[in-house]
Amino acid sequence: MAITRYEPWSLLRQLQKELELNREDKSEESSIATAEWAPSVDIKEETDKFLIFADIPGVKPEDIEVSMEAGVLTVKGQKESESKTEKDGYKRVERSFGSFYRRFSLPDSADGDAINAKCKHGVLEITIPKREAVQPKRIQVFSED
Repeated sequence: MAITRYEPWSLLRQLQKELELNREDKSEESSIATAEWAPSVDIKEETDKFLIFADIPGVKPEDIEVSMEAGVLTVKGQKESESKTEKDGYKRVERSFGSFYRRFSLPDSADGDAINAKCKHGVLEITIPKREAVQPKRIQVFSED
């Protein structure tokens, strides 16, 4: 498990950045404010990679966008609603429809250039390989005597 520094103001800074981005581009549909639902996720760390599993049943792979920028992985997409007519006016809708949006801050050990995503049976699996650990290098100090 990686040790991460606790930064109590990081969430506030992230929110501030997202609000600034929304002000700059009002047409952007990927903001959290416009997301109608957020898929549930499981995050797993293995020795050589991180895995993210997101439940997105009924979403076509072509309607999913996974991107990585400045150490932040973004998953967004659209789930189309189904129109059904029920008998006698009774209807119950519990499944979520519309746009979804999730963001994840990646640790420095994540290799953003080698991220892979696949969707099978309504579960999006994102594989984020880890970079090889850079070993500290000892530098010899010479005497000028």
